[in-house]
Amino acid sequence: MAIFDLFSKRQRRLRGEVPDVYIYDEIPDALRAQVVHIWLDALGGKDNYWQGQVREAYEFICDSLCREYGIFRLPPAKDYGDRNFAEELINFLLNESVTERLLDAIELSFKVIDRFTREHRYLNRNNCGEVADNAINELNVRFREHGIGYQFVEGEIVRVDSELMHQEAVKPALSVLRRKEFAGAQEEFLKAHEHYRHGNNKEALNECLKCFESVMKSICDKHKWSYAPNATAKQLLQACFDNGLIPAFWQSHYSSLRSLLESGVPTGRNKLGGHGQGASPTNVPPHLVAYMLHMTASAVLFLSEAEANVP
Repeated sequence: MAIFDLFSKRQRRLRGEVPDVYIYDEIPDALRAQVVHIWLDALGGKDNYWQGQVREAYEFICDSLCREYGIFRLPPAKDYGDRNFAEELINFLLNESVTERLLDAIELSFKVIDRFTREHRYLNRNNCGEVADNAINELNVRFREHGIGYQFVEGEIVRVDSELMHQEAVKPALSVLRRKEFAGAQEEFLKAHEHYRHGNNKEALNECLKCFESVMKSICDKHKWSYAPNATAKQLLQACFDNGLIPAFWQSHYSSLRSLLESGVPTGRNKLGGHGQGASPTNVPPHLVAYMLHMTASAVLFLSEAEANVP
């Protein structure tokens, strides 16, 4: 369904009543209601719940969440009587107080929209792909409207700190990592975002470095450039440069870039998250992790684009 720029929205913008920073620990009631509207449009449920595909979709979401949480029904549903899975999921979204569980439900439901409704003639629609695209787009627009620092990208909810960096680096990097040869790096980059979303900052840094190294290994493997099995990031960069990832006549000009690549993601991870922390625990603030995620995304884009131009 179309998103309307209502009079009240325009007036709030004119008055400056729009979020200027992202929030992460609250899903407002209005956003919850909007998610329900998207579910009803994309998955169905109000007029066609008893059609097999619709009921199966909601049942899969509810039962998957229940299994992971170790319960039998999503609260506030009672553990007896007939189940209407659409109502159970909707009531859970409208009443749950734990933000991470709300994001669990939103992420899993949009995975179903993104995959299940595309691959089947869902509800005998001729435009099932368009319906899924519109649902995901509306969710991300609603996140932004409410100043919620998350987006649904490539099947995952990822945390967003800078809309510009997200659009210019993170999303394009995720698109690059969808390529078959970068499957391992994609998994590590998504894990880094998942750790970041849950506040596991040191683990996020570790996954950033793994992703950075995996991309270089994939490039070396594709071109049959040799490297040691236990090569460090610096050694992998050396192999890439030695084999012409950047033409020789440009390498002196890019010496500062090389220093940045060598000292960026690897150093950040090694200093803050990769080794024993000693007697005093090392605190890794979230803004440094966000910076490292953006740096990793930028490095992925640079390396992949440089590889595309290798003869």
